[in-house]
Amino acid sequence: MVRIIMRGCNGHMGRVIAGLVAEDKDAEIVAGIDVTGQSDRPFPVYETLAAVKEEADVLIDFSTPKFLTELLTDAKKKDMALVLCSTGYTAEQIDEIREASAELPILRSANMSLGINVLLKLVKQATAVLAAEGFDIDIVEKHHRLKLDAPSGTALALADAIDEALPGTYEYVYDRSGRRMQRPKDEIGISAVRGGTIVGEHEIIFAGTDEVIEIKHTAYSKAIFGKGAVTAAKFLAGRAPGMYNMQDAIDAQ
Repeated sequence: MVRIIMRGCNGHMGRVIAGLVAEDKDAEIVAGIDVTGQSDRPFPVYETLAAVKEEADVLIDFSTPKFLTELLTDAKKKDMALVLCSTGYTAEQIDEIREASAELPILRSANMSLGINVLLKLVKQATAVLAAEGFDIDIVEKHHRLKLDAPSGTALALADAIDEALPGTYEYVYDRSGRRMQRPKDEIGISAVRGGTIVGEHEIIFAGTDEVIEIKHTAYSKAIFGKGAVTAAKFLAGRAPGMYNMQDAIDAQ
């Protein structure tokens, strides 16, 4: 039985994950964390990880990058494995996470869904073939009107996957409105749409001469991210310190 602490337990994803774990015979949530320290959840809720009294194997964080330093400090004291599901980390915060992974097992992913992580592989394979044939590549992502960061962490992860297929080749371009010029060969256009209640949509467009290939992933429910987070938590429990990703968890199944 994997014992989980749910950070952000009062948020939408926290409640989704709690529902999924309640039906999982191999996992249980032993405590939650919320900035108010209050909740109607069927487990004790605290304001910080440092205050948690229950023993646990792994913490799932679906809250905000705002208190990352505090979380990493407390996790080191408790020797706590971390599944980091939040997006919008700064470059400095990502460095913090990497440094902490020398002492803790940490799994961080811009997107926890199985489909997106398969998509990352497909995009690399497609880029290796199509970029050499002169195809232009753009990414269009769509999310609900309440999402704060743009472009999404998943869109950037897709761009990085493309760039890794041909290292050092591409420049990321987020706005072409101030440019009057033909499209350079070495760029990836990344566009963000924010509106309504769109859960998440990512489309990669490979545009060549007289033909276009589009690879698209659509999320219809946030439950797919919760399922991925639980899979990641069960994978990470008991692992050695280091940086892990969802592909590691998928490959281990």
